[in-house]
Amino acid sequence: MAVIGVVGLGNMGRGMALSLKRAGHEVLGTDSSEPVRAALASDGIAVFDAIEPLCARADLLILSLPTAEIVEAVVAGEGGIIAHGKPGLRVVDTSTSHPETTRRLATALAAQGMAMMDAPVSGGPKGAITATMIMVIGGADEDVAAVEPILADMSAKRVHVGSVGAGHACKIINNLLCAAHLLTAAEAMRIAREAKVDPARLFDGINAGSGRSGVTQVNLPTWILNGAFDSGFTMKLMRKDVRLASQLIGELGLDLPIAGEAARIWAASATSISDPEDFNRIVELQLGRM
Repeated sequence: MAVIGVVGLGNMGRGMALSLKRAGHEVLGTDSSEPVRAALASDGIAVFDAIEPLCARADLLILSLPTAEIVEAVVAGEGGIIAHGKPGLRVVDTSTSHPETTRRLATALAAQGMAMMDAPVSGGPKGAITATMIMVIGGADEDVAAVEPILADMSAKRVHVGSVGAGHACKIINNLLCAAHLLTAAEAMRIAREAKVDPARLFDGINAGSGRSGVTQVNLPTWILNGAFDSGFTMKLMRKDVRLASQLIGELGLDLPIAGEAARIWAASATSISDPEDFNRIVELQLGRM
């Protein structure tokens, strides 16, 4: 079994580390937060307060970090992977980051004999701890093939979508669609309410037809219609991902009015729905508190 280092031990990183340990790998971890490190140490993960020991011992590093800026600091900053990594080390970034940041970091790592792949994940903390996440992967064929058995121990499905950066582009587009689908589903519920149609029955019908989406099939029954709002993914994180999508659209010089309106609504929601709230609460802009 491999020696795997996990950088970032929050809700997602913790689940990944424990899934890999359960599969029989030796897992090392680090996080900027001492309480988070202590919690993982109590779960039996070898935890360090810096990245250098992971670079020295691990065959593979998995990054689970909140922003592209933090990924860049961990890879290229003082005391980071480029400074301490050994030739042959492979790095898999499971964060939702910017494709160009990923490509730039991959080039810098390659100059030192290391390789980077982007493999952003879906499935939330539950998917991480149960190894049922979905991964979309960008990277060279040989690198993806080399890490596939390890990624299989922490996820249910993996789709190789292209070269380095393609995984992050795919994830950004996916989350933009999810963000927009939540808005249109909320408007559908508003129509149903005014037309005196039961929302649950409405979506039973929609899910049997061509209007269905992941939001209508999963989000609505799991977190919205029952009032749970406990997916583990926050408004702050989705607003960040929608901003990434808007940035990418702008860099590509595209005029996409529907995406632009979705981005405007998500940005404006900050005045009424706070960052820590579950991201599915965006439907309350149309429906009020449920």
